[in-house]
Amino acid sequence: MLHLRAVCPPERTDEVVEFLRTHAGTAHLVVHRGVAVQPEGDLIEADIAREAADEIVDALCALHLDRSGGITLEALDTALSDAADAAEEAAPGEGADAVVWQELLGRTGEESRWNLTFQAFLVIACLLAAVGVVTDSAVTIVGAMVVGPEFGPLAAIAVGLVLRRRDLIARAGVALLVGFPVSMAVTLGAVLLGSATGVFDPSAIVGNHAVDFVYQVGVASFVVALLAGAAGMLAMTSAKSAALVGVFISVTTVPAAGYAMVAAVAGRWDRAGYSVLQLLVNLLGIVLAAAAVLLVRRRKQSSAALRRPLSSG
Repeated sequence: MLHLRAVCPPERTDEVVEFLRTHAGTAHLVVHRGVAVQPEGDLIEADIAREAADEIVDALCALHLDRSGGITLEALDTALSDAADAAEEAAPGEGADAVVWQELLGRTGEESRWNLTFQAFLVIACLLAAVGVVTDSAVTIVGAMVVGPEFGPLAAIAVGLVLRRRDLIARAGVALLVGFPVSMAVTLGAVLLGSATGVFDPSAIVGNHAVDFVYQVGVASFVVALLAGAAGMLAMTSAKSAALVGVFISVTTVPAAGYAMVAAVAGRWDRAGYSVLQLLVNLLGIVLAAAAVLLVRRRKQSSAALRRPLSSG
């Protein structure tokens, strides 16, 4: 279930209340008249079935509540109520399968922005990857995978492609095109400093075996990226965010960026080149698979919407 809060102009309140009252996916409808201060108006609250959320939000946006008032959604972990159970039963489909597109846009839009926090995480992840490469530590490589924040912009690009949102694609593209080069440059400097001070020897990668998978690009790399992108988008659209950790661990994006810098300092330009190619293959595979999942889910959801009435009493 999701908790819906809508700030509504008084002249629209009765229309909104009537719509929510008659919608099968709505429970616990509450109206607070005259309590909203900025913008002024009434506050309408309801618990709605996740599988009905997209339809309800679209209807409220059609009444211009997103402009003249405000609409917020919040996930409910527990709802003990016969009315809530009835709403979930009446709403078509399963909550875990439902895509709330406005929620997805908001989430990917926020995670796709380049900012100091995003850059800091990406730098730390690349540095961890470089340490893992030099020390031949697969565990450290896995840690770098988990820390890396790059899936957010990649998911945003997929959403932008499917919904034709150029602004989202551009914002996410900036995050990646700025984030990775900056992180790789910082990593390069750190590796050079470590080599000059004798903290570690980049040439140690010649004998590494446990982390060789980082630069060994091939068909399997692309297949793994496709599977990871599909799993990641399924996790984002079904509120099963715990699965994202597995996605982070399965793709070789940040490790490849770190390996490329270590290999460059060591003079192993072949491995540096393969690492950069590995990075690009993984980025492309994730975006393609994530977009494909969204297209399938959107088509399925649109087909389901055509087969049901907008509301039921």
